[in-house]
Amino acid sequence: MDRKIGQNAGFVPTRHQAPGLSPGAMPLMPGSSTPSPAAASIAQDPLEAMVATLEEDIVFGRLHPRERLVEDDLMGRFAVKRHVVRDALAALDRLGLVERRKNVGAVVRSFSVQEVTELYEVRGMLETEAARRIDMQRVPAHLDTLIAIQQQHDTAVAAGDARTVFRVNVAFHRELFSLCSNQTLQKAIAEFARQTHPIRFASLVSPEYRERARLEHWRMIEALKAGDIDGLVALCASHLLPSRDAYLHAQQYRS
Repeated sequence: MDRKIGQNAGFVPTRHQAPGLSPGAMPLMPGSSTPSPAAASIAQDPLEAMVATLEEDIVFGRLHPRERLVEDDLMGRFAVKRHVVRDALAALDRLGLVERRKNVGAVVRSFSVQEVTELYEVRGMLETEAARRIDMQRVPAHLDTLIAIQQQHDTAVAAGDARTVFRVNVAFHRELFSLCSNQTLQKAIAEFARQTHPIRFASLVSPEYRERARLEHWRMIEALKAGDIDGLVALCASHLLPSRDAYLHAQQYRS
């Protein structure tokens, strides 16, 4: 592909050149000045807000693997009734973020070396296959949206806003893999990415990793514009490894 899409074609901004989110802001829909519907829903619904906050606590390591989530403590923290806490814990269980154990209650999920290795192996197979199956005829219609999302990611990285980095990173990969026409494959990618959210904390809190991921996203965009599927596949494969390795390294010290 040699067609230039929008003003950003062929342009990889530095950390301080991209417009986008202010620190702490919710991710915006591309081209919009208001939060996405999902963000607005989280802001309004106490249960969803509680689940989103606890998810971020787990993702960023504020809650550690095997740490117990006490119902009374959560009721006080979020000013909600017990049934809301139990619904939130059930939701986190379904998301694979916590485990509920008999006579113990809910604890933050921990992963063995084998589980981490296998999860990332499956993610690698799914995401590289999706990259191979990208319909290049659909790329021009989606590229401006992908660039707009990445500009938000740039701004969050520059601001050191790990929370927004996490949320916008999810949006970037969702938009990227939407270019694969196999919707079942898209759903499988989203499911396994979600299962590895708790594994990613060691890399998300690292400015070096966030900057590396930011640059790799722009290289993925450049590969799409060039029609370089082999290059995109290689980028998707290598992009997964730092978060896997950071979690395993952190677990060595925690064990």
